[in-house]
Amino acid sequence: MWDTFIINPMTNILLWLYGILGNNFILSLTIFTILTRVLMLPLNLRQQRSMAKTQEMQPQIRAIQNKHKDNPQKMQEEFQKIGYNPAESLTGCLPLLATMPILFGLFQVLRLVLSTTPQSLFELTQRSYDWIDLTELLPINSQFLWLNLGQPDQFYVLPILVLITMFFQTRFTTPSARKKKEDDKKGKKQDDDPTAAMTQSMQYTMPIMFGFFSLSFPAGLSVYFVLSNLISIAQGLYTRNILEKEKAVLEEQKAITDMGMGGEVVEAEPIPEPEPEPKPAKSSKKPRKSASKRKRRSAKR
Repeated sequence: MWDTFIINPMTNILLWLYGILGNNFILSLTIFTILTRVLMLPLNLRQQRSMAKTQEMQPQIRAIQNKHKDNPQKMQEEFQKIGYNPAESLTGCLPLLATMPILFGLFQVLRLVLSTTPQSLFELTQRSYDWIDLTELLPINSQFLWLNLGQPDQFYVLPILVLITMFFQTRFTTPSARKKKEDDKKGKKQDDDPTAAMTQSMQYTMPIMFGFFSLSFPAGLSVYFVLSNLISIAQGLYTRNILEKEKAVLEEQKAITDMGMGGEVVEAEPIPEPEPEPKPAKSSKKPRKSASKRKRRSAKR
């Protein structure tokens, strides 16, 4: 199952890209990295939005935790009222968990594709699909600048780049660093916030860990790390800009609502028309005939 859904598809995608891009393996690896980042984009956007939302709600969350620390049921009810779900904090691990199969698979694929031993070449022929013509692709050109993409970097340039780019990637994709500075200015502390503390520690431990691993990784896998981190940095800046604009719009709408101008068009009340003056009532009695007219009529008779 691992070979069918991970190793074989990744191997053939890299070989196909290598063939259509003029037998340039570093270019095919770059395109492959972009494709994987595009596939991971929905998860990454969801992670950043969830983290930003949780960070904004931290004052309310801490207040509820302090108030109902002895009543977990009441605490959960209050969390639901403000729209906070503690399980959402686990979504930050989803992109990392989803990329782990890609990392392990790419490690095996690079050792398979870039190896020149007869055993590796035979295994490559067994894994390649029918529409891949290996006779036009082999041997794979694994040289790029001073690097052999199938071997670790002897000058340790790539491990250092992995460490630096991953450090900036974690800073630009998590809101805790900027929020911590704002809280420090306001005299607030985040020592009682386990989520912020864990995120803060990951900003330093993850780059050091992957930089150390890159010392023994094939250079091609380190190149994948560096490119992936650079794409994540650009994506983090773009997402942060969008979130800040959305926050500004919401604050503006809230300010308008607080001023009693909730954004809805209120129809003006119609001005009442003046009531017509009452006409004088007509008398129902017929006017009496004058005495002279009565005398004339009696004379004619």
